[in-house]
Amino acid sequence: MNTLLICALGGYLAGSIPFGLVLCYLFGYGDIRKIGSGNIGATNVLRTGNKWLALLTVILDALKAGLAAYAAYKIVPATPVMHLWGLNAPLNTVASLIAGTCGVLGHNFPIWLKFKGGKGVASAFGFILLTQPAVALVAFFIWLVMAFAFRYSSFAAITAAAAMPLIAYLMCPPIYAVFYSALALLVVVRHHANIKRLLNGQESKISFKKKG
Repeated sequence: MNTLLICALGGYLAGSIPFGLVLCYLFGYGDIRKIGSGNIGATNVLRTGNKWLALLTVILDALKAGLAAYAAYKIVPATPVMHLWGLNAPLNTVASLIAGTCGVLGHNFPIWLKFKGGKGVASAFGFILLTQPAVALVAFFIWLVMAFAFRYSSFAAITAAAAMPLIAYLMCPPIYAVFYSALALLVVVRHHANIKRLLNGQESKISFKKKG
């Protein structure tokens, strides 16, 4: 149990690193929380006009939860087999899922920013990608199709998250499906303001065209 607590704490602390905020300060854009949606994630970083900085934010936000999960899986021994919610899984699998999940929670509720963080899309994707790559790629394909079809980043994320429980149930062991479904619900809840704007026709669209 101490091992799982350490994995949870380590994952949370890794996930709570606000890369979007840090990068914007380092590159001279100031406090990202004072522009756009006020969010620290890549979508808001993109509003600075620096696409490469937004891409770097996505990569780092994805890596922090994913690497926490990967490290826990490699460091923690596979035995004993744990019984969780009626499901059996090796100890390192449970540790990995807890570390990755807490990494996403850290991104959403970072202690350094008074628990006001991002929406967890990139972090959740990175976590799933490093634990069940095929599941992550299917979710990403759904996001891509919806993003190009409707040009709403938030709607694409919500759609991919909504599909996650079914994808996970069909493609991976039940213990993974439980954790992934919980994160999918969190992603949808964190987009509550976006859902309201979508319903009111006030959500900003993403552009795939170069300016000028």
